[in-house]
Amino acid sequence: MVLRGICILSALLVSACAPQPRIEPVSTPAVTPGLAAPFPEDGPLLINDYKRTVASRIVAANEEVFFEPLPEMLKSVVVLEITVDHRGYPLDVYVIRSNGYPELEQVALASVLRAAPFDGPQPGVLQGAASVSFLETFLFRADGFYQVLSLVLPLQDAFSPSLAGASN
Repeated sequence: MVLRGICILSALLVSACAPQPRIEPVSTPAVTPGLAAPFPEDGPLLINDYKRTVASRIVAANEEVFFEPLPEMLKSVVVLEITVDHRGYPLDVYVIRSNGYPELEQVALASVLRAAPFDGPQPGVLQGAASVSFLETFLFRADGFYQVLSLVLPLQDAFSPSLAGASN
């Protein structure tokens, strides 16, 4: 389990070091106003909790996901920057890092847009801003199916103190 965690972190570091051209932002699809709540009564108050909420929505809205354990080798790691307004609508979604598989970049981008709109972030997440930006990582296996890192790491943190940043 620790070896797999080291492999995942190594893959993330390698993909983060490779310079990638900035891909133009994806235009947001036409959506019906009123689908996303401006400020939910209760919801995530911290950015990492909000990221997991968004990631859960992405997974629920898409068929290209897998739930089995991560393979030893990933085909691609795609990191997106996602900017969401106070109502939960994506303002900007673009690729920050990739391994050079444009078709998998498009799967990740389309997956975010297909899942939108999201619940609006709490004021604590927005911290006085009109929008919030965060990174989300898509871990692709060879068949093009993916897992979203925000949902993978919390599970692995419970089993691997080295991934959770714990020290003895």
